[in-house]
Amino acid sequence: MKPVHYVIAALSVAAAAILVSAFANDSGNTTIAGTEKTAAAAGGYFTPEEVKSTGAVTAGGVHVDYEAHAGTIVVHPRDWDDVPPKTDSGDKSDKEKARDDGDDNPTAEASMFYVAYFRKNTSAKERPVTFLYNGGPGSSTIWLHMGAFGPKRVVTPSDTHLPAAPYEFVNNAWSLLDVSDLVFIDAPGTGFSRIAGKDKEKNFYGVDPDAHAFAEFIVQFLSKYGRWNSPKYLFGESYGTTRSGALVNLLENDRNVDFNGVIMLSQCLSYDLGADIPQFNPGVDLPYQLALPTYAATAWYHHKLPNAPKDLRLLLNEVENFAMSDYALALMAGSRLSTARRDAIAEKLHNYTGLPVAYIKKADLRINAGEFEKTLQDDTDTTTGRLDTRFSGPSLDPLSKEADYDPQSAAVSSAYVSAFNNYVRKQLKFGEGKTHKPGIDTWRTWDYLHQSPGASFPVPIATNTMPDLASAMIQNPNLKILLTGGYFDLATPYYEGVYEMRHLAIPARLQSNIEYSYYPSGHMIYAHEESLKTLHDTVASFIKRTDNVD
Repeated sequence: MKPVHYVIAALSVAAAAILVSAFANDSGNTTIAGTEKTAAAAGGYFTPEEVKSTGAVTAGGVHVDYEAHAGTIVVHPRDWDDVPPKTDSGDKSDKEKARDDGDDNPTAEASMFYVAYFRKNTSAKERPVTFLYNGGPGSSTIWLHMGAFGPKRVVTPSDTHLPAAPYEFVNNAWSLLDVSDLVFIDAPGTGFSRIAGKDKEKNFYGVDPDAHAFAEFIVQFLSKYGRWNSPKYLFGESYGTTRSGALVNLLENDRNVDFNGVIMLSQCLSYDLGADIPQFNPGVDLPYQLALPTYAATAWYHHKLPNAPKDLRLLLNEVENFAMSDYALALMAGSRLSTARRDAIAEKLHNYTGLPVAYIKKADLRINAGEFEKTLQDDTDTTTGRLDTRFSGPSLDPLSKEADYDPQSAAVSSAYVSAFNNYVRKQLKFGEGKTHKPGIDTWRTWDYLHQSPGASFPVPIATNTMPDLASAMIQNPNLKILLTGGYFDLATPYYEGVYEMRHLAIPARLQSNIEYSYYPSGHMIYAHEESLKTLHDTVASFIKRTDNVD
């Protein structure tokens, strides 16, 4: 499966130009409250940093005065020992000598950048804290920070390419600061986070090393800011949901840190179910079934369906049922499917996708996401978006088989990158002389092997953190899950998330701990302003109902 932000991760540093003039009238109330640096551990590469500032925002109709902390926390790989044992004996073995010299301790470390927003004059015991991160793998968290829940957000059009700078930058009326303190975290190597030391990529660029780094970060954060007794939440987007599955299990079962809730935005836990490259996994047809409702929603939006109903949800109910019944049986039949039945299914797929019947038959009833994006509007040499299929753009190669780029990513990325680079330096007072990396190209070399709970070694199958989430829910039966997604998301089709949750290996009674909420938007739900408002209200309600605060 291609990473969700595979286009974003390829952004050049030059795209991060600082646009001072765009924000000349948006100085806000922020002031410098102090700067703190602590000494790095002996022999370490990084020194933790922290810069404090203040601000105010009206979020969810509530005025919030907050303190912002922009800084870094240094974390180490799983086998690192902060106090390597020493021996006084003169007769030391080679292993003991190596240990005393620190050679058996991993030298790699990561400096993880974060921005934490704390509401002023509130009790840490009663104030929830939510940890937020994007995905990739290889994406920083500027998207959730500047588009969804930070106190400032960049304004982008709902489904068209945004003109170049200056960009509009506003106080975010839909920040979650009305109900929770917020901690936006950049994964190792992304944003202002950095890695160093021997085998640094091996120690941080993989499913399990990444989850361990985030677990270490959160544990240190809880200690640094005295938040151990606060209600706690994870909020991951895209690969961030893959991370959340592994991470919440690590925190719950290895660190004994119970969480109140996990919020999934654009979920992908099992990579066998992705719609990008299912053709390389023949015999597994579920990706075609789970993507079909999104194909239908997209064709409906672009007026490509014959006799399309006005009610999108009514259409999706019908398509979901077809995908898991008649379509599933046809795909399972393989070469034994009769000609008459093949023709009937192809006609039905035409009615649901708008694609030509002849094309559907040539594809053997199996169209992947890239083929759909390229073909739906091919009559006008137009490519349909991936992260958000409401977006369209000129085709790079009219003769290509699949889409060559993502129009939605191309439409909005510059605004996010420019806005954050200006905001973090001018208002949070962090980053002067540093390069911010919105995304890095790690997904090609990422270690997707994952050791599931109960397994004695990493099983060589497609990444799947469903067992981790199930383990966390079983061992903490009070853990609540909120699944959110967009109907126009082909990076992580919404029905894939539904399918995953319905197939978690948990007792039936724990299914009531899972809530679902879907929106007429794409992968980045918040890029559609009306959906952002609803998303805020849904997440705020979820936190209020699960924070155990009277």
